[in-house]
Amino acid sequence: MVQKSKPPAAATAPERRGEPKRRGRPRAYEPDVALGKALDLFRRQGFAATSLDDLSEATGMNRPSLYGAFGDKRELYIKSYQRYRDDARASMAEIFREEMPVRQRLEGIFACALNIYLSGETGPRGCFTVVTAASEAVGDPEIRAMVLEGLTDLDKAFANCFRRAREKGELPESADPVVLAQLASATVHSIAIRSRARVSRKELEAIVNGAIDVMVGAKLKP
Repeated sequence: MVQKSKPPAAATAPERRGEPKRRGRPRAYEPDVALGKALDLFRRQGFAATSLDDLSEATGMNRPSLYGAFGDKRELYIKSYQRYRDDARASMAEIFREEMPVRQRLEGIFACALNIYLSGETGPRGCFTVVTAASEAVGDPEIRAMVLEGLTDLDKAFANCFRRAREKGELPESADPVVLAQLASATVHSIAIRSRARVSRKELEAIVNGAIDVMVGAKLKP
């Protein structure tokens, strides 16, 4: 009986020395960048008006990739809102923390807020909390809790500012830090809405300056 010879084994390509082995398919997107794109879109259009196709186009990710990275549309919205809050808090933290006269502190905080609200490639986007999250808070308990937490945190930060100013003698003993904080927060919300309506920065700064005069006293003219 004649034995059939085995066919020669296929030649394998030699491994290149020093070249790392590929493990899996490389990720075609950067999660942090994609989240920023989604955040920008939600700020412009809100939750209901933003479709998954819109998000896919903005982030450069198909639907399965979006689901895998961020969950469904609602989860992506919540992650975007949290990112917005973290960024806004970080941009104002130093102004709240440093020692400076109360008027100077308030001017810095409101200027920072205007920089955030007036930003946007296609026009001012306003505040995520006021413009879109507040609407979603009506029917979504988790988003409502986030909105309330954000409002409370801002009130507390302003109250601490006014409390320190009163301790340093910049405000009279009769000044109520809690009430002044609520006025300051209300001013923030007002300029957020007006900036979305494309009121000019000059007009918004006039509103801010008037509010600061009410809260800490009119600025003395030289």
